[in-house]
Amino acid sequence: MSKVNCFIPYSGQENISDLISELKSSELVKNIFLLSTENAEVLETSVIKVADLWSTKTIQEISKYSNTEYSLIITNETKTEFGQFAIERFYNIANDVNAGMVYSDYYEVKENQRSQHPVIDYQSGSLRDDFNFGSVLFYNSTAIKEAASRMKGNYSFAGLYDLRLKVSENHPLFRVPEMLYTKVETDLRKSGQKQFDYVDPKNRKVQIEMEEAVTEHLENIGGYLEPKFDEVKFDEENFEVEASVIIPVKNRAKTVGDAIESVLKQITKFKFNLIVVDNYSDDGTSEIIKGFADKDDRVVRLVPARKDLGIGGCWNEAVHSKYCGKFSVQLDSDDIYADENTIQTVVDAFYEQKCGMVVGTYKMTNFKLEEIPPGIIDHKEWTPDNGRNNALRINGLGAPRAFYTPLLRKIKIPNTSYGEDYAVGLAISRNYQIGRIYHPIYMCRRWEGNSDAALDVAKMNAHNTYKDRIRTIELTARINKNKK
Repeated sequence: MSKVNCFIPYSGQENISDLISELKSSELVKNIFLLSTENAEVLETSVIKVADLWSTKTIQEISKYSNTEYSLIITNETKTEFGQFAIERFYNIANDVNAGMVYSDYYEVKENQRSQHPVIDYQSGSLRDDFNFGSVLFYNSTAIKEAASRMKGNYSFAGLYDLRLKVSENHPLFRVPEMLYTKVETDLRKSGQKQFDYVDPKNRKVQIEMEEAVTEHLENIGGYLEPKFDEVKFDEENFEVEASVIIPVKNRAKTVGDAIESVLKQITKFKFNLIVVDNYSDDGTSEIIKGFADKDDRVVRLVPARKDLGIGGCWNEAVHSKYCGKFSVQLDSDDIYADENTIQTVVDAFYEQKCGMVVGTYKMTNFKLEEIPPGIIDHKEWTPDNGRNNALRINGLGAPRAFYTPLLRKIKIPNTSYGEDYAVGLAISRNYQIGRIYHPIYMCRRWEGNSDAALDVAKMNAHNTYKDRIRTIELTARINKNKK
């Protein structure tokens, strides 16, 4: 009956003995291997000594010892407890659906409180290296061996990511919507704190490896785009102003005044305006906007006729209005521009880099404009040659974002309040170069009112599912583009 070998990271944690005993109690489990950077002797287990836990070499070592039908890999070192007949459930489903890898929902324990943590279904656009599979991966051993044999990189960090991508090229990754185990969660930060981990400068080496792995994957599946771009012609239409700053807003009385003032302080060599799309605010925001509009004819307050608009829909209202300029420049109602030169810098970048969209660099601050971690977000992972490929892996494109208005009018912005800017950026990058500005021109002010400050699991899953769907759509479009 022994059908499964188990691989567990180990660094001396006290609770490992309970997990090992639990695994040994299953008649499906044949061998238990500890992945350790040091020599260890624990409860009649075997130790695979590794230099880096999830390196290419570690994955290749796992493949050597994957001599059973399936290989169970636990990916973290916190306490893990399996549910009733959970190993058997993983095994039966893997057989039934012929999956390359099976993963499941789980219970998590935070500060001694146990709660359900559902995960989301994998799709072709689920290319994020931080996709949450949980901490238990049930792999088909043949799939591991085949994938390991094709590994070209010698990664220190991206080995497990590379394995998942390569297995997914030939096999389904299947989610079981059942809580098959419990894990202790030690990262107690809120969602708004976690979301910037991938752009933290200290993770730069990790990000480079992840980019190399996803680029190879895109080449394998026909989704890679060579650095060849359509020409942007900046004389397609006539505009009254060169640039329009667009602020969609609903109920931001505390912050919108600062945002508007930062626009009106801008110094440019051309005419610009500010279009504030007031989405039926009822907290005093409307009165603040009217006050500015009454004093300065550069401020345009738009109130949509529709009442079903998200942030993307508000952007559409502004972009398709007669007031919109040649270039549409983003400013969130929570944030401000870094200085009086932001708009000029953005417009100069369009002409200098001959691009359809410009993405700047921003600094994370509090309301006193004091820098907070992770500090400056420059998205240096975006390179002219490979940025649009790597964009399918990361979860955002940076800020501020600015667009050549005729392109936005053609593409249209999804009427959502999350991911709409990412969707448009991917679509533009399919054909056009994205310009970059690598010094801070934007202040992203974090406070408890930010829409992504503290999302629960259900909301995070909904956001991640939507962005994965956006990537799936874009990846499919790129594969079809290459076929043509």
